[in-house]
Amino acid sequence: MNNNITRDEVADFINQEFGLTKIDCNDLVNDILEEIIIGLNKNKIVKIHNFGTFKLKRKNSRLGRNPKTKEDVMIAPRNVISFVPSKHLLKKLNESM
Repeated sequence: MNNNITRDEVADFINQEFGLTKIDCNDLVNDILEEIIIGLNKNKIVKIHNFGTFKLKRKNSRLGRNPKTKEDVMIAPRNVISFVPSKHLLKKLNESM
């Protein structure tokens, strides 16, 4: 059972709600996601009102362990994204319980 929502499913929802063409809906979804990526690269943070905040954080290199071989491995530095939901989103999610 796959619980993921695809870009096509979001585009289909926009198509049904607003009657835009399927191509326009796909372009809209892709443009929104691209703007989030650009915002994270530029500002390290993207806030979407009543939804939440995406933050780009830098993780330094560190020593890790391969769980299969128990061998020590150096984990390279990398960027990670964290998401903090807004109070509004949390309220909506808790109402449906």
